[in-house]
Amino acid sequence: MADIKIKDLYTLDETIAKDFLSKFEYPWEALPHIKDYIIELGNTLDKEKYDYIGDNVWIAKSAKVFTSAYIGGPCIIGEEAEVRQCAFIRGSAIVGAGAVVGNSTELKNVILFNKVQVPHYNYVGDSILGYKAHMGAGSITSNVKSDKKLVVVHNEGTDIETGLKKFGAMLGDNVEVGCNSVLNPGTVIGKQSNVYPTSCVRGVIPEKSIFKKSGEVVKKIED
Repeated sequence: MADIKIKDLYTLDETIAKDFLSKFEYPWEALPHIKDYIIELGNTLDKEKYDYIGDNVWIAKSAKVFTSAYIGGPCIIGEEAEVRQCAFIRGSAIVGAGAVVGNSTELKNVILFNKVQVPHYNYVGDSILGYKAHMGAGSITSNVKSDKKLVVVHNEGTDIETGLKKFGAMLGDNVEVGCNSVLNPGTVIGKQSNVYPTSCVRGVIPEKSIFKKSGEVVKKIED
């Protein structure tokens, strides 16, 4: 089976939520608790570095937020982050330091590690994106199954019950998702893996792999 625990997917030093995520074994276990954690953490942030703008929203003084962006609480926008035109942050979102939330991108119940890029027309819901993960234009996380049943993680013949109705995708560090791809509920992509454009992805993609299409996943060739 592929390694899909928090310690396998993420560099925890690259998120303000390090202590929070360290409490869990699998990343999706954190999803139901993100909202409460943001409120708890926000009240401890350095007032010299963060502005509190009300409704449980904290924005780093060094962040760039366009006036047309909507930011609902609870939410923390990290240092040097950029929230661009018409971004829609519905709440329960941590946007890491140096991250980019782009034009018309929508976030809901997510943790974006430092330097994550979701820069063009993305939907990211009930998901955790690791350090320097990047989602190409139009790529989205689908966070509810069409039959509305609880999400199961399919990992090389083993099914892991999550108990969650809403669960988008877990992207490890340095994952690259191609344009207009759909990550189906319960998708887990190991660190340093790539997904071809226009892909429909489900289940677990091991680290350092290339997802070309369903049934065709190859290991990257090491230099």
